[in-house]
Amino acid sequence: MFLFSLFASAGGRLSRRLPFTLSVFALFFSALLASVQVSVAAETLRLHHFLNSQSTVQRGLLEPWAKRVELASGGRLRIEIFPLMSLGGKAPQLYDQAKDGFADIVWTLPGYTRGRFPIIEVFELPFMVATADATSRALQEFSEKHLREEFGETHPLLFHVHARGSFHSRKKAIKEMDDLKGLKVRGPSRIVTDMLSVLGAVPVGMPVPQVPQSLSRGVIDAAMLPWQVTVPLRSSELVRHHTEFAGDRGLYTATFVLTMNKKRYEALPADLRAVLDKESGASLAAIAGPLYDHDEELGRKIARERGNEFVLISARDAKKWRKATSSVITDWLKRMKEKGYDSELYLKDARRLIKKYEKK
Repeated sequence: MFLFSLFASAGGRLSRRLPFTLSVFALFFSALLASVQVSVAAETLRLHHFLNSQSTVQRGLLEPWAKRVELASGGRLRIEIFPLMSLGGKAPQLYDQAKDGFADIVWTLPGYTRGRFPIIEVFELPFMVATADATSRALQEFSEKHLREEFGETHPLLFHVHARGSFHSRKKAIKEMDDLKGLKVRGPSRIVTDMLSVLGAVPVGMPVPQVPQSLSRGVIDAAMLPWQVTVPLRSSELVRHHTEFAGDRGLYTATFVLTMNKKRYEALPADLRAVLDKESGASLAAIAGPLYDHDEELGRKIARERGNEFVLISARDAKKWRKATSSVITDWLKRMKEKGYDSELYLKDARRLIKKYEKK
């Protein structure tokens, strides 16, 4: 009877506490399940590039973009950025890293793989570039019509350019074309090195991370760079002279692509692909261009504070440079036509689109 009374008493207490216990358990289980579901649903994409974490591209473009993507996806899509080739490899290998799935997304220069992307070179021809804003918007629209096949091994998210490139030289100021004769000058791509050859320089094709060491060791006498990249490279400490061009067009620019592994993109749920699409393309190009234009001034300021010499080629004198480099355009048109490309159409469309966005 005692045992019966004991169990009955315990059972009574248990029966009174059971609803409360089950409720607590249910809440705990629901929270745990929700946490697991969020964890399972979240996608993390690895983005690889060749500049450092303080560069314009990471600080001003990629990091804010990654935050917008995460916010728009409700935290289900996250982008982790790996600068300075920290995942391994060299800058010219970045496109293949995206193609092969070594990285989910890369930001790179198509021109680092010489001759592989011939159509996009039209934007790197001499005296094509206006502002980075107008030219980036033009390139993005151009890509939707002409670059789908050329970059078809990956899923491009953005095309853009940097602001007008300048000469940055160690010992000799470049004031006229004759000053380039015999100088070893770094260029980023095939078109730019072809242009340097025509101008009498000794062209040295080189990814931008190699520039500081090459300048300090005298491997090159000068480098062609936009001002914004001179800041993370600290190249103004290694040179004494800077040469820019006045007028409505700059001597050169380089093209860039932010692109994603195709299978990785296609494997995402439809709503997450929609987030990437909305936050990329034309809307992102409209951010990239002005960012590059704006960040030019900081590079100039640093060089001025160091007492470096500035040379400005007048719009009138720039006409001589245009004439001298016109053969680069002619040769590109001919080379492309021989390969079956409608190069005249590409050049016409590129120029038309740049003018279109200059007016906006």
